Amino acid sequence: MAAPAPISPAAANALSAFLRGAERRALVVAELQAGDAAIAERAVAVAMRAFAGHAAQLPMADWPARFWGLLCSTPQLLSPPATGQWEPALTHLGTLAPAERLALLLRIGGGLDEEAAAAVLGVASAAYRQALAGACPLDVHGQPDAGAWRQLAEQVQARVRDLSAPRLQQLEQLRESVLTGAMPAKPQTPARAPEPLARRRPAAPRKPRARWPLRTWLLLCLPLLLLALVAGWWWRSQHPAGVGPGIGSGLGDDNPVQVETLADDSSTAAPGTDPDTAADAAMLADPELALAQDADLLAWYAAGGPLPVDESEPQPSRPEPAGAALETVDAEN
Repeated sequence: MAAPAPISPAAANALSAFLRGAERRALVVAELQAGDAAIAERAVAVAMRAFAGHAAQLPMADWPARFWGLLCSTPQLLSPPATGQWEPALTHLGTLAPAERLALLLRIGGGLDEEAAAAVLGVASAAYRQALAGACPLDVHGQPDAGAWRQLAEQVQARVRDLSAPRLQQLEQLRESVLTGAMPAKPQTPARAPEPLARRRPAAPRKPRARWPLRTWLLLCLPLLLLALVAGWWWRSQHPAGVGPGIGSGLGDDNPVQVETLADDSSTAAPGTDPDTAADAAMLADPELALAQDADLLAWYAAGGPLPVDESEPQPSRPEPAGAALETVDAEN
């Protein structure tokens, strides 16, 4: 079957309206032709899907003939099973041949006139009228019974009008699925051509990945945890806090603390003298230290400066030079 042609939104709305107007009558015609509701539902679904796939390529005036032609050409309606059942008011339909019954149902159930019904069945108008006359109810005298014909038509039309709510909902779902399938779909990537059988290699079976349960992981980790606890306890027992290397002092084993014993100077001090006092006296008696204390004075003197005068002691008077006295006398004069 050819792929459904794309359909525009406007055409989809028109198609939905057409199917909504024809689906009830199509279902009743199919059910009374086959005498089985399940067979009728399958036939209507096949006809609706086939019609929706090609409706966009046809003028809307040709839609009724196309739809009814597809419905009447389904195998379920052309050759219905002999086990069909009809209500008491419609038992006359069960006595007819399939072709005559279908001709009658298109007229009183489908609402088609003689020309349209003949075109749907693909026969001439005369052949259709002959089939219709053979399906007409007869009276006791073997003549066409107009009253029985009218009563039969009213029963069929009431069945179309009084279709149950579950059947209507089923038709609505079928119509929506047909319209959804007829809407344009996104272009699909063409499938890759299969390789020849000679080039195909059987796929290697994948090995299931081993997964250990949580209990197994706990059993594996428990010995390691116990070993760490024992090692920590042994380390604390061998290195108490503040004693071991690197504890409290920031020193490690690579930088051990070196201890050197200082010489005892107390043996050189005089008996009865404090060692610290004796050491200070020895340091003050050092001549180099005394020289260091007068270093600033000696530096000033070495530079040629006069010696400082101690004003607390009387200074001897020095005789003035003879020239100085003459300069004084001259100044006074």
